Amino acid sequence: MKKLSALLILSLAFVSLTPSLAFAVKPDGTGNSKPPSTSTPELVGYDISYPQCGRRLPSDHYFGVVGVNGGTAANGNPCLAEQLTWAKNAKDGSKQDKVQLYVNTANPGEYIDQVSTWPTSSTAENPFGPCDGTNTTACSWQYGWNRSVAAHNEYFTPAAQAAGISSSATPYVWWLDIEMANTWQSGSGEALKRNVATLEGMAAYYQAKGARVGLYTTATQWNDITGNFVSSGSNLNGLANWRPSGASLSNAISNCNVEPLTAGGYISMTQYVQKNIDHNHSCI
Repeated sequence: MKKLSALLILSLAFVSLTPSLAFAVKPDGTGNSKPPSTSTPELVGYDISYPQCGRRLPSDHYFGVVGVNGGTAANGNPCLAEQLTWAKNAKDGSKQDKVQLYVNTANPGEYIDQVSTWPTSSTAENPFGPCDGTNTTACSWQYGWNRSVAAHNEYFTPAAQAAGISSSATPYVWWLDIEMANTWQSGSGEALKRNVATLEGMAAYYQAKGARVGLYTTATQWNDITGNFVSSGSNLNGLANWRPSGASLSNAISNCNVEPLTAGGYISMTQYVQKNIDHNHSCI
């Protein structure tokens, strides 16, 4: 998303392995959506962020997914207001929400001395207990929660007000953009579990606001970052997926039926890259 060329290479390499996402009606008991008929008119969506600042945006969109951040979890998209205005002016007809959001994720706990945003205390919501400022699961969860607070209050709220849309987190889908391009802990199962805790903390904030949360990544990156250490009680279970699918609509349609990333999840939409812009196909 934020790094189109790198993502395109990844998604082409793993196109047969990667799923896709979309929100609304859940699929059947298998957890997967049925691929739509290829004869159905394509109600295309696009995802954009800071790389598209100042560029002419497509006008044939039925929904738009806008990046709240400016490439990392700790900064904002400088043209967010303009891009939210573009998204809200999408055409009618898709089951997808016209305005959707995505936020960068990361867990830089191994580099605490270089991270000014690393937490030193916990909110009451932290399920792992007190954060003491060290590289612990509690602090990883808190880092995720705090990054979501900043994404909503510092970056999204003023831009939403300028765009004339609700600044509440509640009406929107918030996609967690989970990519190896950002900083993650590695080297042990415990490190990967701390990465899971960060994602749980991020999701928990939006869920506490009554908003919907989804997961954007490839199956390969998901495994590398989380090790699939997602417990049965995790708030990451049951979430919609948005899955990169290479460079063709046919791949995107096919990936509507891939295995979701977590138990009870489902594929809401898929992404494919054409003419250097991210297109999105709705699976619902």
